[in-house]
Amino acid sequence: MPRLADTPLSVLDLAPTREGGSAADSFRESVALAQLTERLGYTRFWLAEHHSIEGIASAATAVLIGHVAGATRRIRVGSGGIMLPNHPPLVIAEQFGTLETLYPGRIDLGLGRAPGSDGATMAAMRRDPYAGVEDFPQRLEELQGFLDDERPGQRVRAVPGQGTKVPIWLLGSSGYSAQLAARLGLPFAFAAQFAPGYLFEALRLYRDNFRPSAVLERPHAMVGLPVIAAENDAMAEYLATTARQKFLGMIRGQRTCAKPPVEHLAMTPLEESQLQQFLGAAIVGGPETVRDGLEAFLAQTGADELMLNTDVFALEDRLRSYEIVAEVWRS
Repeated sequence: MPRLADTPLSVLDLAPTREGGSAADSFRESVALAQLTERLGYTRFWLAEHHSIEGIASAATAVLIGHVAGATRRIRVGSGGIMLPNHPPLVIAEQFGTLETLYPGRIDLGLGRAPGSDGATMAAMRRDPYAGVEDFPQRLEELQGFLDDERPGQRVRAVPGQGTKVPIWLLGSSGYSAQLAARLGLPFAFAAQFAPGYLFEALRLYRDNFRPSAVLERPHAMVGLPVIAAENDAMAEYLATTARQKFLGMIRGQRTCAKPPVEHLAMTPLEESQLQQFLGAAIVGGPETVRDGLEAFLAQTGADELMLNTDVFALEDRLRSYEIVAEVWRS
C-alpha cells in the first residue's frame, strides 16, 4: 500500500481569475505558486487548456508553460492537458519541442480529447466536432512521430521538436484514455478533480490492460483531486465555498470568475447531489483531516502520484494550503 510520505505530489493550476481581478493577476499568482511549490518539493506544475471560459486564464497553455518554466528552476512544468483534437499534431510538437529545448528535462505533455470549450467556441477554433471521437489514436501516433527520432524518408519534421521525446501522458475521466494509455504503455492521469465517478474503473482498466513499452515497464497512474487545507476544518470548509460556488454556477449555466467564500451556500437537494458528482473526491480540512484523507485516498486508489488542485479565492490561502499539505506530507 503506498504511503503518503513516499508518494510524489504535484500541482494542477487553472490560472484562476478572481472576481475583481485580471488575467495579469492570475499569471503573477501562477508564478508565485509554482515558485513556492518548487521550494516545497512538489514534482510537477501543470496547466490546463480551456477556451472562452470566464475565470480561467490558461487558454494559451504552451505560452503560459514557458512563462512558468522561465520563472522556476527544477519543477517539471507541463500541460494537464493540451486538447489534442484542437490542434494539428505538428504545431503541438513544435510548441513543446521549443519548450523542451528551452527547458531541457523539465517539460511534460499531457493530452486530452475534450474540447475544453462549448460548441460555439469549438466552431470559432475551426475544430471538427467529431475530432477525437475516432481519430484520436491516429493523431497521437502522428504527434509521437514528430517528437521521436527522425525516420528514414520522413518529409515533414517538427523543427524544433524532432528527437526531443517530450514525455507524453494521456489524461481522461473515462475508460477510453485509460485503455489507450495501457495499450501504448504510457503514463495515465485521471481527472478526479472534477469527475471522480469513473475513477476506480478507469484505474482497473489501465492496470489490467497495461503493456510495457520503451517509455514504461509498468503502469504509472497519477490522480488529480481537489484539496483545500487550512489551519482547521472550519476554515477549510469556509474557503471551499469558492470552488463550490464555481461548480454550482456551472450546474446553473452561470460561469463566473472565482467568488469570495461565503458562510452559507443555498442549493436544492438535486444541486447538492450534482455538486457531489463534481467534487466527490475533495479533501477539505485542517492538517490532520487532510493527512488522513490523503492516506485513505492512496489506500483506496493505489495511485503512483497525486496532482492537487486548490481552488480558493485569495492567493495567500492557496499558498498556505500547499504549505500545510507539504508539512503533513513530510511529517
